[in-house]
Amino acid sequence: MAIEGFEASRVVTNGIELSVHRAGAGAPLILLHGFPQNHRCWEKVAPRLAEDFDVIVPDLRGYGDSDAPKGPEAYAKREMARDIIGLMDALGLEKAHILGHDRGARVSYRLALDHPGRVDRLSIIEIVPTGDFWAAWDAELAMAAYHWTFLAQPAPLPERMILSDGPAYVDWTLSHWTHSGDLSAFSAAALESYRAQGADAERVAAMCNDYRAGATIDRRIDAESRAAGERIEAPLLFVWGAGGFPAKTGDPLGVWRDWAVDVSGVELQRSGHFAMEEVPEAVLDAVLPHFTID
Repeated sequence: MAIEGFEASRVVTNGIELSVHRAGAGAPLILLHGFPQNHRCWEKVAPRLAEDFDVIVPDLRGYGDSDAPKGPEAYAKREMARDIIGLMDALGLEKAHILGHDRGARVSYRLALDHPGRVDRLSIIEIVPTGDFWAAWDAELAMAAYHWTFLAQPAPLPERMILSDGPAYVDWTLSHWTHSGDLSAFSAAALESYRAQGADAERVAAMCNDYRAGATIDRRIDAESRAAGERIEAPLLFVWGAGGFPAKTGDPLGVWRDWAVDVSGVELQRSGHFAMEEVPEAVLDAVLPHFTID
């Protein structure tokens, strides 16, 4: 189910195969999706970006049509960032712009920290760093982001519960994280692909392992980076929805200023968590100037 105008292929990287979609010409721009989605989440913005860039849209490991290795350690963001470095190597790309949303944004900032020479400009949509998000929890945020603890529970508890009606769980998640509170932001094709993941035992296990890694390995690695004084060197644009998760943490732009040398930010009104599908034009207005600066 490729995005219109994009060609699908499979690329061997870091011991697995990723499903990859590509279109356009110019400076390379890699788009990394989040949970519970796949490459389809970019369908409203990727064709416009491909007018100016060589746009590369992989399914992260465990999602879409990419391989889904077993175990939480396979979904550490450091390991997933190595997938993207291997993808760049396979495509002959020394550097690329990176645009990440949700879990893909966590892969993106870890890639920028671990491989600073490979990232030109970086944009993060709708997250604050993993350790900071855990530290910001209060009752309100815990209720909104309950999935962080639910999905991270030991196997097979969350898997069995989700698979009792995976498509309904996906629909509930998508609708409750939008500004509108419904599924109107999502195309029929996107919903079909997201629901299919929710009914696939291998994909559901992978998504749970993604969050298990977030609760353990990723949190530890973030703490190590902070203790070492590591900062993102690439110019960073942070984009967040007024009704999304980072907005509930207090000062999300300030959090990113502690992590990066050069930070700017745009808050999107009338948007929840899924900004690229809820307010695609606003996302394009935010990211295009950032990535077209010489």
